Amino acid sequence: MRVGEKLPQLQGQMIQRTRRLQVWFIRVCSGILVWACLLQLVSVGEMWHPRLLTGLAGSTRMWVRVEDPLPSSPPPLVPAREYTSNGFLKVSCNGGLNQMRAAICDMVTIARLLNLTLVIPELDKTSFWADHSNFEDIFDLRHFIGSLRDEVRIIKRLPKKFSQRYQYQPLVMPPVSWSNEKYYLQQILPLFSKHRVIHFNKTDARLANNGISIELQRLRCRVNFQALKFTHEIEALGNKLVRIIQEKGPYLALHLRYEMDMLAFSGCTRGCSEEEAEELKRLRYAFPWWREKEIVSEERRSQGLCPLTPEETALILQALGFVNTTQIYIASGEIFGSERRLEALRATFPRIVKKEMLLGPEDIRLFRNHSSQMAALDFMVSVASNTFIPTYDGNMARVVEGHRRYLGFKKTIHLDRKRLVELLDLHQNGTLSWDEFSDAVRLAHERKMGQPAHRRIADKPKEEDYFYANPRECFCKSTSCDDLLGTGNKTIIEPDMIPKKGV
Repeated sequence: MRVGEKLPQLQGQMIQRTRRLQVWFIRVCSGILVWACLLQLVSVGEMWHPRLLTGLAGSTRMWVRVEDPLPSSPPPLVPAREYTSNGFLKVSCNGGLNQMRAAICDMVTIARLLNLTLVIPELDKTSFWADHSNFEDIFDLRHFIGSLRDEVRIIKRLPKKFSQRYQYQPLVMPPVSWSNEKYYLQQILPLFSKHRVIHFNKTDARLANNGISIELQRLRCRVNFQALKFTHEIEALGNKLVRIIQEKGPYLALHLRYEMDMLAFSGCTRGCSEEEAEELKRLRYAFPWWREKEIVSEERRSQGLCPLTPEETALILQALGFVNTTQIYIASGEIFGSERRLEALRATFPRIVKKEMLLGPEDIRLFRNHSSQMAALDFMVSVASNTFIPTYDGNMARVVEGHRRYLGFKKTIHLDRKRLVELLDLHQNGTLSWDEFSDAVRLAHERKMGQPAHRRIADKPKEEDYFYANPRECFCKSTSCDDLLGTGNKTIIEPDMIPKKGV
């Protein structure tokens, strides 16, 4: 074949080789670019949030665990509500996780009522628990902002012109407790015309339980039950914990509030040694906002103002009909007196478990020094339990009770402590036999099982039933909610609460 005839063929082969080289070069460059981007993301992620992308950096703890399902795609954003903002509302929450959770719901509701722009709430870092977690360490920040965009505008931080760097000083104040719509519309809203930014430095119980329009009540519930999702990491570990417990059968979640902070705050020292009682007293004086200092423990107990002791709790659970094979999850922090105070309860109910017993050290390593994140795990396990019993009606107990009502009035036994200490004393001094004691305990709690009920309204707001324990406007269609009444279950123990043999 002549050279002239071979030339087109050679040119074609060269073109094909050139194209193959181009494709190979593009793939190599793309791979290098992807790895460079990933490494840059890890670097930035570690600077911005040390736990965000640790899985990519080869950590032993991945962000998405192998045994956990991948998070589903987020739902499409609802249309944003267009309104003229009257100013910026900045809030600093106080208290533990569930007190702050309720406060966040109230603050979103107030921002909606007054047409304000809400800055992501600051969480309490100075309380007894000294947890330095930020909002995004506990709650899904993106979901929170996006799921409420049709109600209120929420931003991560104030515009620069309103920052301290530019010498701007917002009005700092606590709103009046248990206030209704009229107070916020007439007293608070006019302040924004002079102060573009108002900082509420206390947020606990600043919105009334009752006397609020049903639209605002239902917004409180929407924030609580839908917008405030835990981070994926907390939800993944919480779901794992629930699965581990449920594999062993039905379980009772016991919120045993016999912890140092509660005993010091309430002044309750039943069952404590003299040295322990003195330690609790010193702690009470160390916190200036715990106002009442001199407290007579036995008087508090007789008024029903003390959490039940572990020993008293064991007797009450037996009287309610729980058998010794019942699986009990202790939902609490460190019990005051440690394992010594749990001996009587464990002797009666040997199938006691805690999160520290069920999870490996690596599972809870990043949670251990963050009490609010640990409380979030207890919250998830308590909501999922077959029966929930708190030994004290604090914020955790009440918010969990409200969630269980919202999920179909799951059984929650609300202990009448004032009646119980009377019965306990009568039984222990020989006045009441065991059968008489047990019958009296059951009768006292026949209608305290989390059944549908109206919220009790009292002369003083503090004495009313807490909104988040019974947010009845949020799970009924009518404004009166009478359609929910009369459907409660009087059974003390559900049949599936008695474990099968060998479970």
